[in-house]
Amino acid sequence: MPEELTQKKLVMEFFERKPRQDIKHPEVVDWLTKEWLERKGKVFRDPDRAVRMLFQEGFLQKVAKGVYRYDPDYVKTRELEDFTQAQKEKILKRDNYRCVICGLGLADGVELQVDHIKAKDYGGKATIENGQTLCAQHNFKKKNYKQTETGKKMFIRLYEASKAIGDTDTQKFCAEVLEVFERNKVNGHIVWKK
Repeated sequence: MPEELTQKKLVMEFFERKPRQDIKHPEVVDWLTKEWLERKGKVFRDPDRAVRMLFQEGFLQKVAKGVYRYDPDYVKTRELEDFTQAQKEKILKRDNYRCVICGLGLADGVELQVDHIKAKDYGGKATIENGQTLCAQHNFKKKNYKQTETGKKMFIRLYEASKAIGDTDTQKFCAEVLEVFERNKVNGHIVWKK
């Protein structure tokens, strides 16, 4: 009996047919969408996510924004950049078993997780220095709401620009938005100087 085709297997099939080639995201998505429909008679719901997951698992390399490569030699030699249990324990202990963003810990009934400060997706290493303790809620926000970082940085830039030219209305507006970030403890690692 043949092995059942999964979306992950289909993505790998595509890249294995084109080893060591830099392939733009739309080419992958178009092929996956068409092929899945032909083979399974169904819509491939989130091909973007399937490609990203293989990248995050270390099977694909991200060459540039929206450009991926499959290199069989890279896959054989890649180092997993997950924290060891000993590293996790050191990071948790260093951070007093509390989320570095909200300060809540196990005693408060929250689940704690050890997170890469610089994400694995962006080359972040599994080192004690690159680790931090986050509660599950803040780890989820960090992973799934990266756009909030972009938004906060944009408002900081706009705040600085309006301050430089004396535009007090825009400056006040940006300050109010940035204060919402602070009140809700979102992206506290991005520092805003009032």
